[in-house]
Amino acid sequence: MLLRQTRSRGAAALAAATAGLLLAGCTSGGGGNAPTSNPYASAEGMDAANELVGEYPREETVFTSGTQWGPPSSWNPIPSSGEATGTRGLVYEPLFQFDPITLELTPWLAEGGEWTDDDTYELTLRDGLTWQDGETLDADDVVFTTELGKVDAVPYSNLWTWLDTVEATDDTTVEFTFSDPRYQEWDNWLYTTMIVPEHIMGDWSDEELLSNPNEDPVGSGAFMFNAVGQDRMVWERNDDWWAKSELGHEMPMKYIVDVVNTSNEVALGLMLSGGLDLSNNFLPGVNQLADSGQVSTYYEGEPYMLAAASANLIPNQTRPPMDDVDFRQALARSIDVDKIVANAYGGLVAKAHPSGLVPAFEAYYDEDVVAEHGFTFDAEEAKSILADAGYQDTDGDGFVETPDGEPIDLKLIVPAGWTDWMEAARVIAEDASAAGIKVTADFPDAGAVDDARATGDFDLVINGNAGVSNTPWTYYNYAFYQPIQEQMLVGNFGRAEDAESWELVQKLSRTETGTPEFESTLSQVQERFMTQMPAIPLWYNGAWAQYNESQWTNWPTEGREDAYFPVLWNGYTQMGGINTLLALEPAS
Repeated sequence: MLLRQTRSRGAAALAAATAGLLLAGCTSGGGGNAPTSNPYASAEGMDAANELVGEYPREETVFTSGTQWGPPSSWNPIPSSGEATGTRGLVYEPLFQFDPITLELTPWLAEGGEWTDDDTYELTLRDGLTWQDGETLDADDVVFTTELGKVDAVPYSNLWTWLDTVEATDDTTVEFTFSDPRYQEWDNWLYTTMIVPEHIMGDWSDEELLSNPNEDPVGSGAFMFNAVGQDRMVWERNDDWWAKSELGHEMPMKYIVDVVNTSNEVALGLMLSGGLDLSNNFLPGVNQLADSGQVSTYYEGEPYMLAAASANLIPNQTRPPMDDVDFRQALARSIDVDKIVANAYGGLVAKAHPSGLVPAFEAYYDEDVVAEHGFTFDAEEAKSILADAGYQDTDGDGFVETPDGEPIDLKLIVPAGWTDWMEAARVIAEDASAAGIKVTADFPDAGAVDDARATGDFDLVINGNAGVSNTPWTYYNYAFYQPIQEQMLVGNFGRAEDAESWELVQKLSRTETGTPEFESTLSQVQERFMTQMPAIPLWYNGAWAQYNESQWTNWPTEGREDAYFPVLWNGYTQMGGINTLLALEPAS
């Protein structure tokens, strides 16, 4: 695209303009100790921030940041990870939207859908849907997107173990027939899967479905590709968006510029100086900043942020000693999460429940199972479990060896620049070492962490990919996902071979919420999770969202009817992010 070449020349100017701001951000305090004032949040700082605009008028542009930790290099929505922020949700769209606050699905590309019998679901598309190149989006595109799951490498390939057929019965109607209907899993698929164009991607090979960067993305959404640089992704409003006529929606901004993160401190400097309107990553000391009125948050006071997901420590079970459940149990008990909550976050997060489920599903916590099988910090119990399992310090260096006498020297990786996770990793390494398990915290760049997690080239990694959803099934599907593949993109990054737990997870997806069978199965899944430890829940990640209201107002806050999840993370745009953007108003 010519726009990619001509407009990208502004990236160098953007980098130069931000240089002073980047230095400003790096001087800010971290770990919840940021200063309550900042010399760059001044007229001079605002002038420097305005240089970010370039050819993008400030009154028509929303600046965001929070997901992109390296230069955007893919616009392919199919892998469900690694693509430029906004690819899913702003460019490509799902059939339904999901509101994590009300826990309700609402039609989007679909006009509606219903189960016409136990095994058949009929979906009706809206009239007037179009792709950004003017082609019609119709039932054949939905069929094509669904059938991509027949390729094993596609993240939702598991769909075809329980879906029998999909058929377009007319231009706007699709009939899905299931060999093994899974009602909860199906609802999840309806809002997490982006519909893609058959007339473009139908020519791709199976390998290209994951590897093609899709540099000229053509979706159906509210924004189109405008420009990309080393430090930004720019989307331009699609003035022919189908939702203008069908739903009466019109985006108030012409451009969205997503700024690449270099560190949390840099984002803080940009936020305070007006270089960002919305920051969707952790900012150190945000509680003090919100209390002093320098930024706005969803809640006026604690906890300031909505809860988004459980942060989990993932042990790679293809490598000893992580393949030993006794070792995993000891590791879980060696970590003082309260220390992480206090030191890394200043109380902005809460310790996760041993079930791993987010607070939205508190009603499903089985406390009897927790009492019998749950874990909590207890260094002495961790040492006792290790000793009983045959782990001993035979060479006197303070660290145990495996029962076979092999040294244990594990590396825990989190992305460089994620200051909260970096501090948490240091605490975990110190605590584990104090219990006799040698762990070293290491901080590769975010892309290297993504690659290592997907390919299984790690010892320990922290991950929070399983967030709030329509059902507790989602978290356990993430924890136990099968089959094990060369690249694990959906979950089970530790590659746990656990057929019994997976069968229970599949049973859970087949049952309806609120039934006695559902609650019984969920209790069994929780017990398997706590006894097998495929992941170790640590704390609840916040739905990080800080607003600078100098340019744009009407951001979501507690108590409002139109209070949505104010997050543009990949996978969250269809869970409130798009509605957040639609509700914004230019500041006077």
